[in-house]
Amino acid sequence: MLEVCLLGTGGMMPLPYRWLTALMARYNGTSILIDCGEGTQIALREKGWSPKPIDLICFTHYHADHISGLPGMLLTMGNAERTEPLTLIGPKGLTRTVNALRVIAPELPFEIQCVEITEPEQQFSFHGIRIEAFKVNHSVPCYGYTIAVDRIGRFHPEKAAELHVQKRDWGRLQKGEEVLTDHGVVTPDMVLGPPRKGIKVTYCTDTRPTESIVRNAAGADLFICEGMYGEQENLDKAKGYKHMTFREAAHLAKDAQVKELWLTHYSPALMRAEDYMRDVRKIFSEAHAGKDGKTVDLCFEEEL
Repeated sequence: MLEVCLLGTGGMMPLPYRWLTALMARYNGTSILIDCGEGTQIALREKGWSPKPIDLICFTHYHADHISGLPGMLLTMGNAERTEPLTLIGPKGLTRTVNALRVIAPELPFEIQCVEITEPEQQFSFHGIRIEAFKVNHSVPCYGYTIAVDRIGRFHPEKAAELHVQKRDWGRLQKGEEVLTDHGVVTPDMVLGPPRKGIKVTYCTDTRPTESIVRNAAGADLFICEGMYGEQENLDKAKGYKHMTFREAAHLAKDAQVKELWLTHYSPALMRAEDYMRDVRKIFSEAHAGKDGKTVDLCFEEEL
């Protein structure tokens, strides 16, 4: 099961009822944060989650509303006596940006490992989770992310027995390792069925609609996308500042054939996102206005 929580849904500046952009995903003991706007650690506390076990932070880009909460987050982790290394992923310039922010958080009891994205599309493997970064279209280098939990095919113990594999070695085959028996080498494909459907969440913000978004979000269980402007009359403003309207996000969700769309990263001038959702759902029926603390548990098909 993959837990996903929108910690903050605001763009540009925090509001009393809307924290700045951040998303948390938790799977099998691993916690991943995407963006860390001002107030993110307060949003975590409101959710009842702790920043100490965060293993990975991914940054879409380095505008303040997406990274200004990092120094405080690092200090809180340090005060919680964290000693495990923390991995950060982001566009080129990550190391320089983090070092600048750390002027106010210079001494930490844990190591920070910065991994800079060097390609338009790049894949990372982290604790059994696949992280895919893809470039989008904003005023500065900016990336969207897919968090994917893949599933191998079903293990067939009867095939393993026929091939003289000892039970103690079954787990090795399920982990993708070969096993040597008295009758020869047994490879995972000899005892596993076809890959099963996993879980996929795609997140993008601060961008105009792009083909890369549709391609990378294709078939996602959950697509979280910026909706800076609810009013369609703000389309020219969205184009000028390289953001999106609600309707444009809905068209992306429809083209990518995702299961569900959550809108996020609202303009401070947008008071009630739900007021615009009727027209959005005419384009994509499973569209929802995101709000701070909105959470879902995504399960594998066999668990439903």
